[in-house]
Amino acid sequence: MHRILTDSVRVFQTLFGCVMFAACVASAAAARVTVVLSSDAAPYQEVYQVMRAVLEDSGHDVTREYAGAVSARTLADARLAVVVGVGAADAVAAQPGRTPVLAVLVPRVWYQKTGQARLADNGRRTVSAIYLDQPFERQALLIRLAFPDARRVGVLLGNAQRGLIEDIEAGLRTQKLALSYSLVNEEQRLAMPLEAVLTEADVLLAVPDPQVLNASTAQSLLLTSYRYRDPVVGYSRSLTRAGALLSLHSSPSQIGRQAAVWVLNALSGPNVRLPAAAFPAYFSISINEQVARSLGFVVPPEDELEKRMGGEH
Repeated sequence: MHRILTDSVRVFQTLFGCVMFAACVASAAAARVTVVLSSDAAPYQEVYQVMRAVLEDSGHDVTREYAGAVSARTLADARLAVVVGVGAADAVAAQPGRTPVLAVLVPRVWYQKTGQARLADNGRRTVSAIYLDQPFERQALLIRLAFPDARRVGVLLGNAQRGLIEDIEAGLRTQKLALSYSLVNEEQRLAMPLEAVLTEADVLLAVPDPQVLNASTAQSLLLTSYRYRDPVVGYSRSLTRAGALLSLHSSPSQIGRQAAVWVLNALSGPNVRLPAAAFPAYFSISINEQVARSLGFVVPPEDELEKRMGGEH
């Protein structure tokens, strides 16, 4: 009788342990993720919708907040927060708390200069990022594949971005490309430094820099490059439509997909573990065929370039 009771206790203990383990696993699997958007603009919403579809399909609870309304309480209720855009990142950085933060659709320069430190709050938060911009090695490969005869690449930078020069040169060297660049002061007109670069360069690489390329300057930069017969390699589909011969970019849905994978992996264990900040894993290429014909370039099709560059879609 004693042996039967002992065996029953052991069975009960085993079953109880299994139930508790299952409960813990379920608790770990079903986490709340708060996605904070800089605004209701379409790119931010697209990132959120892709993330929500993937994460909710895996059993997680996904909530959406906006930069103007986010609070410390909202963040405290989440196991992980995703901030979409610099506006959302700044809003979350201003709130106290220890919830880990993943920033997406943010420029690398911003994150490395100020964003990471502000979000980390003296080490109280674990933070990481998926950058908005593409690695220069990837851009150099695209230039080599699209323009095999190119030898020198031109870049125009504002003074605030001068720290990128070494990174750009290193990326271009991977494809035996040389750099010609000019720095633009805040009050300086673009015409002279742009023409100095175009005189030397075979290709103009556009770098995300609001001082150089914005709504007021984009048309002039593209037309001047066209006049010099230098193709422009851009960083967005809208730049391709505006007159860049081709662009390398990651869509909001591609960024959202990568962010969702990161979040799923981060939530898979008892502690949230985010990988180091990185460039987009998924990317696309867009070509302006009319500009290519006008400048006399025969460029491989978009899908062929993407395949040769190892793109994932």
